[in-house]
Amino acid sequence: MTNSEQERWSRVKGRLRSTVGEDVYTSWFARMDLESVQDESVHLSVPTRFLKSWIQAHYAERVLTCWQAEMPEVHRIDLSVRSAMRAAMPVVKDAPAPVEMRRAERSDNRPALELRPATVPPAAASHDALGGSPLDPRLTFAGFVVGRSNTLAHAAARQVAEGRRGDPVMFNPLYIHAGVGLGKTHLLQAVTWAGNANPERKVLYLTAEKFMYGFVAALKSQTALAFKEALRGIDVLVIDDLQFLQGKSTQAEFCHTLNALIDAGRQVVIAADRPPSDLESLDDRVRSRLAGGLVVEMGALGEDLRLGILKSRVAAARAHHASFDVPEPVLDYLARAITHNGRDLEGAINRLLAHSKLNNQPVTLDMAEREVRDLIRPQEPKRIKIEDIQRVVARQYNVSRSDLLSSRRTANVVRPRQVAMYLAKTLTLRSLPEIGRRFGGRDHTTVLHAVRKIEALVGKDTALSEEVESLKRQLQE
Repeated sequence: MTNSEQERWSRVKGRLRSTVGEDVYTSWFARMDLESVQDESVHLSVPTRFLKSWIQAHYAERVLTCWQAEMPEVHRIDLSVRSAMRAAMPVVKDAPAPVEMRRAERSDNRPALELRPATVPPAAASHDALGGSPLDPRLTFAGFVVGRSNTLAHAAARQVAEGRRGDPVMFNPLYIHAGVGLGKTHLLQAVTWAGNANPERKVLYLTAEKFMYGFVAALKSQTALAFKEALRGIDVLVIDDLQFLQGKSTQAEFCHTLNALIDAGRQVVIAADRPPSDLESLDDRVRSRLAGGLVVEMGALGEDLRLGILKSRVAAARAHHASFDVPEPVLDYLARAITHNGRDLEGAINRLLAHSKLNNQPVTLDMAEREVRDLIRPQEPKRIKIEDIQRVVARQYNVSRSDLLSSRRTANVVRPRQVAMYLAKTLTLRSLPEIGRRFGGRDHTTVLHAVRKIEALVGKDTALSEEVESLKRQLQE
């Protein structure tokens, strides 16, 4: 590249920075390089496929405009993922295929070594995992709508994101759990975006699936030690969808990494769809360590919060479609009718936007009722917990919860315990081993015997059948 081309590129970057703003430029363009200028086309490169696709979809015209201000003859921008240099690797018996290595510039101007597979993906997947799972630029704190059900989770996530290297960690790990579409991933990615804005900290966001893939690939490519050391050098490790973490060796490695980071004063943030005690597939040691931090539940979205989310999504859509408008009565209707989760709310706004733009019609209440009718789902039944069953059964039979969990075999305890186990099997999705564990560490065969016993008695004993139905009604109210 000639000096004149480099000078032009510097001026183009300056124009781009002033056009999109410092934050957007740092997020998307800081790692863009000029490869060559040929006739009417400019060849640029970025380090990842995700950056390439995002820039092409959202900023291609702006980049071209900035170049044309310097070189009017330019009519085409070619964007590619940076070409790689093949790195020499030691020859190992049964070694995987060679890896392509390239050095990319991070947004904080520190070099970051990235490995990519040459022919066989597992060869470099362990280090590829350290690139993190893809981040959605919309999922920031600025776009997160705070309500009564998520105030504590939001405040805890902000405190983690705003921390500095060396600061004492107040709660570790931070464990956030909620149902589908209630904002867990949004909060975790917001922590990652905000944390990486500080060049002193390294924040890594991984889904449980990416963590598993990276660890298994590291074992195959004999780079497990490097994988572990790299993970433990992270300042803030963010793991999403922990409920999908499978495999004894992977769970053991996760436990070691978790302990190493916490013991070193590094922050860990985790999200799952249930509390630690309900993660049946995880080792007891992992569950115990997770429960020892701050466990926060994000509850169902209230109507006020749903309305706030709808208004936020309309405002975001209006940034690209200035004429798009959703009347207040339509927003009120959507907030009342769509109660399931935030993704359904976003889907409703997308449908109204598409219908309005494609048919060139204003948004009306009739149109909204027609377009979103399949998003209006019946109210979900109450989620019943084993602790609730034990409490209600103990009160019904005038025994204590500790009696139900004890080894006592007296008649006044055995029957309530069997009823509670039966209800736990019929009213929850917990497995027999998990139910046994929650009833004082009993074997799953004991639970199966209790379930079959009560099933047989309910069919013959009218009084017991009425008691069980009464207990079910109490639990479902």
